[in-house]
Amino acid sequence: MLSLSLNFIEKIKSTFFPFYKNKELRFIFKKLEDGYFEDKTVVRFVGGCVRKYLSKEKIDDIDAATILTTEQIKEKLKNTNLKIIDTSIKHGTVTILSDTKKIELTTLRKDLKTDGRHAEIEYTDDWHLDSERRDFTINAIYMDINGKIFDPQNGTVDLKNKNVKFIGDPQKRIEEDYLRIIRFIRFKVMYDIQVEKTTIEAIKHNLIGIKKISKERILDELLKILELESFLKINESDHLKEIFLMIFPEFLYLNRLERLKKICKYSNINKDLLLAVLLIDDKNNDEYFSHKYNVSSKIKETLKKLSSNLIEVKKNKNFFDKDLIRNIYFYGKEHLINLNIINFTINSKIKIDEFSKTLNLVLKSNIPKLHVNGEYLKKNGMKEGESLGKVLKKIESEWANNNFEISNERIKDLIKIYSL
Repeated sequence: MLSLSLNFIEKIKSTFFPFYKNKELRFIFKKLEDGYFEDKTVVRFVGGCVRKYLSKEKIDDIDAATILTTEQIKEKLKNTNLKIIDTSIKHGTVTILSDTKKIELTTLRKDLKTDGRHAEIEYTDDWHLDSERRDFTINAIYMDINGKIFDPQNGTVDLKNKNVKFIGDPQKRIEEDYLRIIRFIRFKVMYDIQVEKTTIEAIKHNLIGIKKISKERILDELLKILELESFLKINESDHLKEIFLMIFPEFLYLNRLERLKKICKYSNINKDLLLAVLLIDDKNNDEYFSHKYNVSSKIKETLKKLSSNLIEVKKNKNFFDKDLIRNIYFYGKEHLINLNIINFTINSKIKIDEFSKTLNLVLKSNIPKLHVNGEYLKKNGMKEGESLGKVLKKIESEWANNNFEISNERIKDLIKIYSL
């Protein structure tokens, strides 16, 4: 219900307060257009912000295209409070920062030569030529600061029909940048999971090209896919599932998504949790994935902790029962909630009522607080130093393992032992 309410609010905001009416964006456009006649189009929004605006989705990133070079952009904005960052000068891209907005601005260009990873480009002032080098028709919709649409590839029609189409020949578009295969999966998951046969053939023919793409770029696209609510539907398309598994063979457990869908209304499913659901087994599959894609330390540690504690869940029948408070104390409620979710998706014997009961127990549990700290120990005879930390950990461990109880006499005994 919350998700539906937020979507409704976004649609209302998009209708009555369109993003292009923002004062800071209008100021930037006015400065860039200064010195040109009104019939000359200098700058337009393009890509995701236009697509999301037309679909009444939340707009996060703002991209724009311009006939100006990066040097001309800097010249026009030099006496303003705007900050300009050289994002990718060789591709004609700068990032403009105002007080509240960030806009990525790229000079119109056409591709001269590509190898599936890098492209030789030439700048142009032809908006149609710029549209031809983009990936999908729905990403080649332009809009000026007054909301007027320029749609050289008929992307608005495809967007209305939720049709994700390569611009021109799919084979050629893919060969220009093999990452477009994974981007195709992302947009298909986002809008419509059914795939045309000719596109499938072009993708399969070029899958080997994925090896040319850096692991960082691939992981970035994967995480964007996993952030989509509609990813849970990927099993409904045999073609899309087949391509996804060809690129990411480590995801051995897509079937778990069917169990996961049954409990979505109870839980907040994020990309880290999805990775755990799809990767974790007793063969260190998650470790292989983490190493292969050099994932962030945060993701690596999350997967490692979930994997090791899932083993404990299987071994210890009291993990979510008698030992629940202790485990919440040491690992936190979010971790226990995620463990409960993974355990449910893996184990078909667990009923939804059982899952729900455990979830409620975790949510309603009060976390005990240890009344002993470093100051307490020093007041009772301990000196500052390494031994103080050791005795504090020893007290905490005994207290947690003894149903969160420890006598003052035992605390004094430990102080004496470590003070010797």
